[in-house]
Amino acid sequence: MTDRVTANLPARSMDETAAFYGRLGFDAVFKDDSWMILRRGALELEFFPFPDLDPRESSFSACVRVDDLDSLYTDFTTAALPSDHWSIPRLTPPKLEPFGLRMFALIDLNGSLLRCIGNPSSA
Repeated sequence: MTDRVTANLPARSMDETAAFYGRLGFDAVFKDDSWMILRRGALELEFFPFPDLDPRESSFSACVRVDDLDSLYTDFTTAALPSDHWSIPRLTPPKLEPFGLRMFALIDLNGSLLRCIGNPSSA
């Protein structure tokens, strides 16, 4: 399998969101007042403005499926995000889920959940 994600997520601030994801290795490949596309290799996240979003009330999410979950997690840890269950943003460590795949979770500064899941051949 290959790494993949294309998600459409909200951004309270396009600039702050670009900076946050920049710390995670994403680069802006398109940005204007109404849309932004960030890319990290094969992973692509797209954002639309949502300035009044309450991060604690957000129900936005996406699945990020990758061949090398541990490398992605290691790369994301360089952002030094908290790992508790209450902070926004936060990063939880990988674990084996009851459905048989390994995953970790990233909650971004907008309250969006990224479920980072190891592809079955690498889980």
